[in-house]
Amino acid sequence: MKAIVIHAAEDLRIEERPFGAPTVGEVAIEMQAGGICGSDLHYYQHGGFGPVRLREPMVLGHEVAGIIRELGAGVTGLEVGQLVAISPSRPCNGCEYCLLGQQNHCLNMRFYGSAMPFPHIQGAFQQQLIADAAQCVPAHGLTAGEAAMAEPLAVSLHAVKQAGDLLGKTVLITGCGPIGILTILAARRAGAGTVIATDLSNFTLHKAAEAGADAVYNMASQPDALSRFGAAKGSIDVQFECSGAARALTGGIAALRPGATLVQLGLGGDMQVPMQSLTAKEITLRGSFRFHPEFASGVDMMQKGLIDVKPLITHSLPLDAALTAFELASDREIAIKAQIIFQN
Repeated sequence: MKAIVIHAAEDLRIEERPFGAPTVGEVAIEMQAGGICGSDLHYYQHGGFGPVRLREPMVLGHEVAGIIRELGAGVTGLEVGQLVAISPSRPCNGCEYCLLGQQNHCLNMRFYGSAMPFPHIQGAFQQQLIADAAQCVPAHGLTAGEAAMAEPLAVSLHAVKQAGDLLGKTVLITGCGPIGILTILAARRAGAGTVIATDLSNFTLHKAAEAGADAVYNMASQPDALSRFGAAKGSIDVQFECSGAARALTGGIAALRPGATLVQLGLGGDMQVPMQSLTAKEITLRGSFRFHPEFASGVDMMQKGLIDVKPLITHSLPLDAALTAFELASDREIAIKAQIIFQN
C-alpha cells in the first residue's frame, strides 16, 4: 500500500508500506480522506515544532476517515462497508489520568503521526489502516471529507468546554485557520452572543465571517483594530487564542475585561505571557490540549446538521498529488483545509 512519509523538512515521499490483518478488537479500514493539519505542515516545513523533532521517517496524518473492510475477532457495533471517522487518539485507559477521565493526558498515548515519542507513532496517511475498534465512530450520512473533519472539530469542542458558559458572551477568536473557524462554529452552537475574529489573511477572515463571526479584523492592515474593545479595562468576556502567536495573545489580553477567560489552544512553541496583565485583570488562563469524548460528539453534531464543515474543505487532491496538497495547505490566502483522497 502507498503511504505519505516525511523524512526531514521538505522531504516528503510516497512510499510502499506493508499491510497486515486485524487482530482481536481491531478493524481493517480502506482509507478515503485525510485532512492536512498544522502539525503535519510543521513536520513538512520545519522537520518538527518546538522541541519535537523528526528522528526517523514517519507516516503523517491524523484527520482521517475510511470504510471498514474487515472486522477482527470480538468486534461488535461496527459493520463491513461502514464509513467511520477514525479518532487518532489511542489512550492506554490504564494510567492515572485515563482512570480520572482525562484520556487526553494519557501517560502512554499513541497519537497518529506524532514525533513526540521515539520510536515515533506512525500516522494514518496511508491507503489501508489497522485501527482499534474503539477509535471508530460510524459516520453514516456524512461524506468521507466531512467525517475526516471530526478530529479538528473535536479540538474546538474541547476548547469551548474549557471556557465554560458562553451564553450571551462576547468572544474573541485570534487566528482563523481551521481550528479558529471551527471554534467560531462551536462557540456559536454554545450560545456566544457576539463573535469577533482576527487574522492576518483576508481570505481566512472572509471564511470566518461566512462561519458566523460578527466582526473580522485583519491585524496586518488594522494593527489597532482591537483597541476599541480595550476601553474601561476591556469588554471581551472570552478569548480563544488559536494562532500560537505571542502578538495575538497579548493583543487579545488588552481587550479582555476583568475576570475574563483566556483559552490557549494554538501551539506555536513557547510564548511569553504577560503575567502582570493577567494578574491585574484577574484573568483566568486555561490550556486546551487535544480531546477525547468530544470526537464522537463532533461526529454526532455534523450528522444532525448542527455544525456544517463543508465550506472549510477548500481542496481535495489524490494521494499521488500529496506534495501539491501540502503546498496548497501552506498557503493561507487560498486554503483552509486541504484533504488527501486515498482511493481513485
